[in-house]
Amino acid sequence: MEIMYVYTRKRSEFGRPCSFSDRPAKVSVDIPPDPGMASGFVLRNPVDSAVQHTSDMSEHEVNTERVEVESRGVNHVEGGWPKDINPQEVEQTIRFRKKVEKDENYVNTIMHLGALMEHCVKQNNAINIYEEYFEDEEMAELEDEPPSAKTINVIRSGVRYQEPELVLKPSSPLVCLEYNPKDSHVLVGGCYNGQLAYWDTRKGGLPVELSTVEVSHRDPVYGAVWLQSKTGTECFSASTDGQVLWWDIRKLSEPTETLVLDITRKGLRENALGAVTLEFEPTMPTKFMVGTEQGIVIACNRKAKTPSEKITSTYSGHHGPVYALSRNPFYPKVFLTVGDWTARIWSEETKESSIMWTKYHLSYLTDGCWSTVRPAVFFTTRSDGTLDVWDFLFKQKDPSLSLKVCDEPLASLRLQDNGCVVGCGSKLGTITLLEISSGLCTLQRNEKTLATAMFERETKREKILEARHREMRLKERARSEGQGTEVEERPMESPQEVLDRARRDFFEVIEAELQRRAQAETHHPRGKVPGTGGAGSDSLPWRRGRGSASASQLKNHAGEEAAAKGEESQLPRDEEEEEEDAKVSALQLRVAFPPPPCWGCCSSCGEGPGRARGVSACVGGSRGSLTPLLPSLQEP
Repeated sequence: MEIMYVYTRKRSEFGRPCSFSDRPAKVSVDIPPDPGMASGFVLRNPVDSAVQHTSDMSEHEVNTERVEVESRGVNHVEGGWPKDINPQEVEQTIRFRKKVEKDENYVNTIMHLGALMEHCVKQNNAINIYEEYFEDEEMAELEDEPPSAKTINVIRSGVRYQEPELVLKPSSPLVCLEYNPKDSHVLVGGCYNGQLAYWDTRKGGLPVELSTVEVSHRDPVYGAVWLQSKTGTECFSASTDGQVLWWDIRKLSEPTETLVLDITRKGLRENALGAVTLEFEPTMPTKFMVGTEQGIVIACNRKAKTPSEKITSTYSGHHGPVYALSRNPFYPKVFLTVGDWTARIWSEETKESSIMWTKYHLSYLTDGCWSTVRPAVFFTTRSDGTLDVWDFLFKQKDPSLSLKVCDEPLASLRLQDNGCVVGCGSKLGTITLLEISSGLCTLQRNEKTLATAMFERETKREKILEARHREMRLKERARSEGQGTEVEERPMESPQEVLDRARRDFFEVIEAELQRRAQAETHHPRGKVPGTGGAGSDSLPWRRGRGSASASQLKNHAGEEAAAKGEESQLPRDEEEEEEDAKVSALQLRVAFPPPPCWGCCSSCGEGPGRARGVSACVGGSRGSLTPLLPSLQEP
């Protein structure tokens, strides 16, 4: 039997508030005291109790309606035409459009969509939700801040409170060391004895594996770089022995590949250039660059078919070893080299010269790198302990910031990824960390555009200069071939032969100058030349309109000289000019200066003493040869 209880209540009583009424007190339970519990009672005097008199408020949260967004792809055919309509047929498409435009549903849909589109367009024109309101103020603050840098920390070896976390112990002194970009616990290093070693910091300070001496480099390994690979275990190294070796750290018993840096492309090790630095850009996995101790940068392609094709091009411009080689992170075709007393910026398109370079410093440059956040900023270190920060958009001739870091030479430089912290290492092992100002590590407005324009302009200028030099060389070669000159190797000249040749060249220059001055004087009317006396002065033809006499005519009798003058007056003017150009140097010396008398100092001329004689007739004599010749260059 099922028993059911039904409770009924009037609806008017639902939600009715409670009603309270007064009534006398009533004892519900009486608990007498227990004396046995008195020992466990602790008297608290005084007693503080806090009472909150504010009303309790309930917390209420409201969430908007959740919208789920789903991305769908639709394969849209041209115009969304029906199957029975061929979009290529113009008549069918026009007929179908007219049919659809007459449909009432089509007109209503277009009117509805038009109103929505008009609203969106007006809203977008009224307010630009992507507008930057405070960009100008921020840029102004950055521009007003002067370039600066402050030292964060200085790490010195031997200081007790600056103990390193781990000490790597190689078999030979380390020359270079690189972290694995895929695993920060793995490092690869090049040793001074030519071996390559790798460490795992989780296994201690001893190398996990070393390359064997027989297959390693024969000189110190100055460069070791990790490659982009699936396993993350491939790397390659370079040394001053002229070799580039590729390795897999899982098997260092032998290199996987070898390249000899012979720019003659013969593959001869004796002709190879010693490598000092390596450069590898992960975005170009097959290309790499090598800086040599001869000042030449070699661009290589690993995936070339033959060893000779692996060396693609060379760049020569430094007077000493290339200590730093770095590509611009924003423009991979532009790279920076540091060597001798300058830092140079190159473009892959110009191979004969760099597009930009710094001034020649008084001290040697040791290292350099690009900024990771600004394309127009790079850093260089010098052997006098100075760090230079260059911003070629702001200043080209001098660095924007020069900071004396330490007294000893700086040897290495490394920049943090955010571009704000610079680490400098000195020759004595001191590491200095510096924080540069925000203006040098914050991308400026339009900086990429301006840097691109500058690189393109300088590259174009160098291309024009290279084409001009090439054209000049071709013209010179064609001129030498047209004259039939055969380029022969001249034998080594003795010091006496060099002296004689220099003396002949000297006299030829002087005689040419004297001949030019004599021709200039013959075009002006003169009387007798001052200082000329004796019988020899009357026989010289100084009158205007008469042709000049040759040296043989001057030696003849006065009658023969007059007859010769009469014959020369009948010659055409062209022949006179040709004969004037063919005058001998002795006559020009006599015209320029009156001939002194012979002193009888020698018998080289074969004439007796007392005869008037020119200087060139007695070059071998001890007197009268060079004495009147040298002042002639100073007289007007």
